[in-house]
Amino acid sequence: MVILEGGALRRRRYMVRPPIFDTSSQTPYGQGMKHSNTTLPPDYHSHTRLCKHAEGTPIDYARAAATRGLPAMICTEHSPFPEPFSPHVRMALDEFEMYCEWVAEAAALSEIPVFLGLEADYYNGCEPFLSEWLPQQPFDYVLGSVHFVHYDREQDHALTGVCDYPDIVKCWEVYFDCVGKLADTGLYDAAAHLDLPKKFRAPPPPEEIERIVKPALDKIAAAGMAMEINTSGFIHGCAEQYPSQTILEWACERGIPITFGSDSHQPERMGADFERAVEVAQAAGYTQRAEYQARQRTLVPLA
Repeated sequence: MVILEGGALRRRRYMVRPPIFDTSSQTPYGQGMKHSNTTLPPDYHSHTRLCKHAEGTPIDYARAAATRGLPAMICTEHSPFPEPFSPHVRMALDEFEMYCEWVAEAAALSEIPVFLGLEADYYNGCEPFLSEWLPQQPFDYVLGSVHFVHYDREQDHALTGVCDYPDIVKCWEVYFDCVGKLADTGLYDAAAHLDLPKKFRAPPPPEEIERIVKPALDKIAAAGMAMEINTSGFIHGCAEQYPSQTILEWACERGIPITFGSDSHQPERMGADFERAVEVAQAAGYTQRAEYQARQRTLVPLA
């Protein structure tokens, strides 16, 4: 783990308590675990109050997931960084140990398996920290996301949002250029909420979407990454999952595996709209989904 001390970086490896990683006490997905008769996929995207814009702790989400009938979940709190990159929406480095302890507690107490994950932003200049810090941590799954398309260290750490440009086509161009760079790093297991700009503004014309999105999908495929179907879009203005049906079809054509995430910021959202998401995935041509443990992927039947 990398922590701040006296303005400098000091490293130590932090291993969480055994319940999360000692799989002898947990049954692998689909092999007799509680709720294994569910047709719903596990939820691979949830947050906690550490990110400053969500509620609860991992055990709250785990209990809600079990009640919902989900077979498993992965906690994916927003990654800390050693520099002031959007600190108002993520946990701090000195909170990471507590986060790991919370997840371990949830894994020990929950009726379903609970695994340790992270949602790590990509932004210009994130690579030196993430490339060293991520491998030091015992993650099961690392989501890659883009929430800001530029970070200006020279101008009071100013942030450029995904839809801050007047021209919506430029917004999508710059955003998906970042998604492509995210994939090029090789640091992430899956891409989160892929067409996020539609949350804030109506998307560009279909021909522009195709021109902009397909090169980013090619890079995701080349990196061997998966892509989540994120159901939070159903409660946003776009009123559909991230990504769109068309983008999912393009991803399926490229052999990009899928996971499912509710992006829950409240426990009651765990597994929300997963029935619809499975139908969308099937309509796009998917017959399998991806599962992760210790950052190793396994493909299993979709339903």
